[in-house]
Amino acid sequence: MLSQVPKSAQPWVATLLRTVFEQPDTDAVKDQMRHVLDALEAKFPKAAAHSDTAQHDLLAFTAFPRESWRQIWSNNPQERLNKEIRRRTDVVGIFPDRTAVIRLVGAVLAEQNDEWTEARRYMGIELLAKARLHPIESETSETDLPTELTA
Repeated sequence: MLSQVPKSAQPWVATLLRTVFEQPDTDAVKDQMRHVLDALEAKFPKAAAHSDTAQHDLLAFTAFPRESWRQIWSNNPQERLNKEIRRRTDVVGIFPDRTAVIRLVGAVLAEQNDEWTEARRYMGIELLAKARLHPIESETSETDLPTELTA
């Protein structure tokens, strides 16, 4: 969406969109999203249309309990993992071949998986159990799962 906005206006649009995630309840989130779309429509109609199309995905976090919202819409764990991969690849510098890169990144991912499995969890068991009690409704009636993965 930000690619459809001039670079000079991107901080304003990002701040405006962040206000959606700061609302206290589901109704307030939906109302704020409507205000954001109206404000975008006035200045950047393409970005507003794109956001309106993606609205269901943007607001998917509201189907979960309020306590888990921040963990759901945040990408901090992914950013930390990417930073660690970048740090370790910078230490090595030049890799002899592609398999060496895959081994190093695979080792970092395996280490992170062990940490998430055994030690520190981003979302506690209680929070995950509570989130499981709220089924998520799909906007499509499609019940068949695809048999093949496509890229």
